[in-house]
Amino acid sequence: MMRKTICMFLTALMVLGSASCSSGKKKAKVEEGFQPALDTSVKCHIRIAGGYDNFEALETEIDRFNKYYPNVELVYTKVDDYNNMIGTVLNGNDAPDIYVNYSWMYGREQYKASIDHAENLADPALGLDLGCIRKNIILNTENGTLPMVPVFSNTYGMLVNKDLFEKEGLNIPTTYKELVEVCSAFRAKGYKNPMMGFVQKETTSIFSLVNYPYFCGSVANDAEAVKKLNSLDASAGEYMRPTLEKLVQFVNDDCVDLEACKAIENNYDAVILRFFEGDVPMMACSGDTVSGTKKRESRSEAFIAKPFAYAFAPIPVTDEGSYFLDMPNLQFSVNKDSANLAMANEFMRFLITTPELNEMAQNKGLMSPTKDLSFNNMYAEFGAVPESRILSPEVIGLTDDAVIQLRMAGYLVATGEMTIDEAIENYGSFTS
Repeated sequence: MMRKTICMFLTALMVLGSASCSSGKKKAKVEEGFQPALDTSVKCHIRIAGGYDNFEALETEIDRFNKYYPNVELVYTKVDDYNNMIGTVLNGNDAPDIYVNYSWMYGREQYKASIDHAENLADPALGLDLGCIRKNIILNTENGTLPMVPVFSNTYGMLVNKDLFEKEGLNIPTTYKELVEVCSAFRAKGYKNPMMGFVQKETTSIFSLVNYPYFCGSVANDAEAVKKLNSLDASAGEYMRPTLEKLVQFVNDDCVDLEACKAIENNYDAVILRFFEGDVPMMACSGDTVSGTKKRESRSEAFIAKPFAYAFAPIPVTDEGSYFLDMPNLQFSVNKDSANLAMANEFMRFLITTPELNEMAQNKGLMSPTKDLSFNNMYAEFGAVPESRILSPEVIGLTDDAVIQLRMAGYLVATGEMTIDEAIENYGSFTS
């Protein structure tokens, strides 16, 4: 009887042990996260080329990748005059394995090499998790290939001093009517400049930051309008009228003091440091500018003396709410002629995932290209914009030439150098 009891006990232990091993194996199969697909002892050198002076956020990702592949040396190299030189570099003997690319290069003869050298990253065999990226910022080529994939995204909006809004008992505006009312309320409380921004002719002047999202919204579903605008058809100027009228309204509603804004010398350092003075509730800028805020907190005596909480929010340009103008910022391509193609693709498979893209974007201070923006308090407001109000220039199809016309027309009308009618009549003749 004793022997039988012992045998039954041992059998039970064996069953439990077997179940435990089985459970462990099953768990390993469903384990999430990056799993190396190549020999992790492989030694090779991967060169990544771009135009940034430094790229600490990428270096962090390289360190994380090296935990899986400790013998793979990945080095970032800056190329001077990148946009003009990348074609030459790719055609040279020391071509990079991975390189920065831009959607606007696609279809332009002078940048043909940057597209021709790119591997098709949409190839299912590569295993990239493209589904984690917002689909409207993925380049759609005529032949269905994907020569580049976004690693950062960009948008237009305004830095908001959250402490000032809380102190004065006001809410961050979400409609144009609320924006006007908030500006009026701040002025009544003694704030001379409730809203500021850079007012020169550059792409991210406050005029463009207000104009461009509104304009995209007005032509997003009108393919014929986009076609005429892109061809610089003189008659297409009429499509600018609603946008220019909104811009004039914006100026006349005293949302900004243009004279005060003229003291801001550039759309990056000067914009950030003026905002850090702490007396401006809202500062119009782009995501590129936002990316420079963290490093400049220590350069502002005013901010050091009295730090405050801030975030980036859409500029509400209509009474229906804000637009989220969703644009790729920086994209990576893999050189299909790379001597270490398999490992270059492996690094891309590692990088193009929600955790890694979010990590790199947060380290860089830029908006992530992933579908979930709630992880970053700086950009969380954009994640709350309904899908119906998310606009993609990639999808709409406006060319840079057409956007230049709008930008120049907006500047000239807002500063009183042209009437709306004159700007419309001159569509197609403006140069940047």
